[in-house]
Amino acid sequence: MSAPDVVVLDYGSGNVHSAAKALEAAGARVELTADRDRVLAADGLLVPGVGAFSAVMDALRAVRGDELIDRRLAGGRPVLGICVGQQVMFESGEERGVVTAGLGQWPGTVTALRAPTVPHMGWNTVEADDDSRLFAGLHDERFYFVHSYAAHEWTLDPHPAIPAPIVTWAEHGERFIAAVENGPLTSTQFHPEKSGAAGLRLLSNWLGTF
Repeated sequence: MSAPDVVVLDYGSGNVHSAAKALEAAGARVELTADRDRVLAADGLLVPGVGAFSAVMDALRAVRGDELIDRRLAGGRPVLGICVGQQVMFESGEERGVVTAGLGQWPGTVTALRAPTVPHMGWNTVEADDDSRLFAGLHDERFYFVHSYAAHEWTLDPHPAIPAPIVTWAEHGERFIAAVENGPLTSTQFHPEKSGAAGLRLLSNWLGTF
């Protein structure tokens, strides 16, 4: 079987090259681009994200990334969001009292972590469901987080005809959403590309869902 083609959406986010290298190590053919045709044709799309929610949304819209992500998901084509790339999948993000509209794939608002130490930076465990495909073989592993904001609630109403999303949690001062598996849309708050062998295995697991 040939290696899957994955586009890393190149819209100015800082971790695109490390994400691309990790995907290659996990077995994908990788292209860094925001070209509409390439983004829509790829087997998978990775949406990285570093920095402020509002800045990421502005940069995504500048390359029409919001439309491309929506088109892919409407067609059941896999998308993986990482760090702020997970956060922008929610309805909105609140930073210093300013609310910015997100992509609205899931209900909810991303807010500041309430913890003794912020940002949450370093290795942490996650609470993965036994049925998770993303975390298959990884239930005792640690992953690398760097963030000050997170989604703290999962409020998407289940649809009787669609398998329920699998939500993975972590804790830093309080519980927050560490990863989501929702049909073609997958996301992680942590950085698989910075998480060593466990991160590569997780990316390989994602590639295996295509």
